[in-house]
Amino acid sequence: MRHLGARISRIAPGRVHIVLPARPEVTQQNGYFHAGATSAIADSAGGYAAYTLFPEGADVLTVEYKINLLAPAVGDHIEAVGTVLKSGRTLTVCQLEVYGVREEDGSRTLVAHGQQTLIRVGQTATER
Repeated sequence: MRHLGARISRIAPGRVHIVLPARPEVTQQNGYFHAGATSAIADSAGGYAAYTLFPEGADVLTVEYKINLLAPAVGDHIEAVGTVLKSGRTLTVCQLEVYGVREEDGSRTLVAHGQQTLIRVGQTATER
């Protein structure tokens, strides 16, 4: 995320927001945010959202995710929102949303939507 210039902007139990400012390094030939950058922050937002519900000592890995690109990703930044739909002992399912945000008027356009499955790895002291 550091390489892309993304940062976490909000954290709550089961929900994380990640913001990625517009700059040439994360856009494609038409000036839209690149699908790879859009997908990367969506994947991380879901992973961190799941992580907020895991016990201490556990870690998270993405098992799979599917993302639909709904509109060209434009704006001053994009914001990914990962929300836990179901947190299980082993697998967690998250909803992924990415919005294009224009700072001048505060408009938000849904540019991508997806779903993700994550696996909890590592053991806590009580599980050993």
